[in-house]
Amino acid sequence: MAAPHDVPTAAQLVEAVREWIEKDLMTASDPRTKFHARVAANALLMVEREFDLGDTQAAAHSARLEQLGVADDVELAAAIRERRLDDRAEEVRALLLESIVDKLAVANPKYIPSN
Repeated sequence: MAAPHDVPTAAQLVEAVREWIEKDLMTASDPRTKFHARVAANALLMVEREFDLGDTQAAAHSARLEQLGVADDVELAAAIRERRLDDRAEEVRALLLESIVDKLAVANPKYIPSN
């Protein structure tokens, strides 16, 4: 992270909390605590992945929207709904698939199919 912030960075803090949850809370004997700890650790993993991938994914998403000639997701949805992109259906599908893969890379990479 850039100045004026020093270490630990936000990403390092998130990682430290996640590791504490995984090592201490998830080993608790109470099933309810274990479940909530697992949920919290998974949420923090998503934050870590977004820290790592977010800027690159945002730029790629903007480029995809630009390629389709729309300003944002709302305009894309309207264009699809109004059938303005029907003549480019394959291109739209391919670009939407790229967006879905990016979302899964943050939410849960295990769900990304391997080729």
